[in-house]
Parts: sequence; C-alpha cells; structure tokens
Amino acid sequence: MKQYILNRLISGIIVLFGLSIFAFALIHMIPGDPVRIMLGEKATKEQVERLREQMGLNKPLPAQYIDYVSGVAKGDFGTSLKTGRPVLVEIQDRFPETVKLAVAGIGIAVVLGVALGVVAARYQNTLVDYIITSLATLGISLAGFWLGLIVIMVFAVKLAWFRVAGGTGLMDLVLPAGTLGVLCSSMICRLTRSGMVEVLSNDYIRTARAKGMRESIILYRHAFRNVLIPVVTIVGLQIASLLGGAIVIEQVFSWPGIGTLAISAISTRDFPMIQGIILFMGIVYVTVNLLIDLLYGLIDPRIDYSTQKEGA
Repeated sequence: MKQYILNRLISGIIVLFGLSIFAFALIHMIPGDPVRIMLGEKATKEQVERLREQMGLNKPLPAQYIDYVSGVAKGDFGTSLKTGRPVLVEIQDRFPETVKLAVAGIGIAVVLGVALGVVAARYQNTLVDYIITSLATLGISLAGFWLGLIVIMVFAVKLAWFRVAGGTGLMDLVLPAGTLGVLCSSMICRLTRSGMVEVLSNDYIRTARAKGMRESIILYRHAFRNVLIPVVTIVGLQIASLLGGAIVIEQVFSWPGIGTLAISAISTRDFPMIQGIILFMGIVYVTVNLLIDLLYGLIDPRIDYSTQKEGA
C-alpha cells in the first residue's frame, strides 16, 4: 500500500513537472513581445522595461524557469498584473466558492444519475428504459452555456423564483448547481445503467430473486456494489474538473469561482494569473485522482495494491 502511494505520488510529481513547463512556456509562446501585449500598445518604454524586469523576462530561459519553479515550491505563484495581489491569494479567495458549487452540483448529479441508471437497468428494454436513456443521451449532448441560459430564462426571468446572477447565497446556488447536476448526471446515469444491466444478468442475482429477497435489497445492496468502481471513477474525474473551475457555468451565472477568475485573467491578459490557475488545476486533478485510487480499496477489499506496483 505504501509503495503504491509512493509510486502514485512520483507519477503525480512528474505530471506536475510537465505542467509547470507548459505553464512557464505559455508566456513565451505568444507571438510578439509578451510584455507589450500585457501592457497594451500605449505603454511607455519605461513601463515595458520595468515589467520585464519585474517578471524576470530579461534573464536567460533556464534561469527564468528555475526562478518560476522555486517560487511555486515556496507557494509563490507570482503577482496578478490586474490586482497587484499574489496569484495564490486570489485563487484561495475564489476556491471556496468553486468548492461550494462543485459539491452541490456533483451531489445532485450522483443522486439523479445513480437513481435513474438503476431504474433504467431494472426496467431494461421497456418504455421507462427508453425514456431515461434518451434523456441521458440528450443531457450529454447539451451545451452547458445553452442549458444555463434556458434555466435563467425560465426560472429567473419568467417565473422570477431566483435572482438572475451575481449572488453567492444558498438560493443563488440552486440554478448553477442544478444545471451542473443535470449535465454531470447524464454520464453517471448511462454508466450506472450499463453496469447494472451486466450485473443483473449474473447467477447470484437470479439466486437472490429465487430466494424471495426484496428487489430493492437486490438492486442496491448486491448489484450496485459491483458497479461502484466505474461510477466512482467517473464521479472523481467530474469532481476534479469542477474543482478546477466549471468555467462555462460560472461565467453564465456570474459565480465568483476559479472559472470566472480564469476568464477574467484571459480577457485582461493577466498571464501570471493564467499560469497560476493552470498549475493549480493540475494539482487539483492529481490530488483527486490519488484519493479516488485509494478509495477503490475501501469499495472492494479484493483489490491488492501490491500487484499494481509496475502499472502505477
């Protein structure tokens, strides 16, 4: 177990190392003078030179990268050109709102997706199954911004049940979290259904039914446990994605999370902030994936981590 965790940590560090190279190279891949692009064409030569020196762009590339990685290792992700505040502080201010939205959205998605997936599998090849799978397919096909705008139009503008956008309270969370939940539940529903259909055809399920065991116990205590790992995997990937910032939904609902911070940084050419967000999202992905891998052992005690040393 310890060796497996160590192997996963090493692979995570390698991923973050590659991501740090990409984040660092981002500013150097811009055509033209990146400092001039950041400050605009009206900036004076003195302002350009001052920012270039401030960002260390007057040093050789290897020295710049070493300075960048050293700063990141100390928790210094740079300084925002827009606000003048440390990038990490700006991210920390926004991250709790992203967590709030991600937890609410994934909670709705899991309840909705699992329940509909189990029902569809239980009534396989019936009208109920066809309706649920069609809705799940439609949900996967929907664009997030389109669904968000429809939700705002119906529930905020027409019915006036909620504010259009801009708040961070519990009622303001309903529409963006509900939209995220519907979008994410579609994949969970299809995965749950396909796994349950396969499990429900096994002999031990037929034996349980022959013994007169209640259908609800068969479905949730016996069958669903055997499809937990793929469901947890897709849920983990969705959590990592949402914690990195549900960019489209946050922008549509003006939710002050990492996603809107990223859009603002791009529109204002705040490259230190963009670099910091990219690296922060990478750390979130690596951390969540490691936790999901460790969760497998709790779900299925038969998993032996010692046999996964080479594949880790």
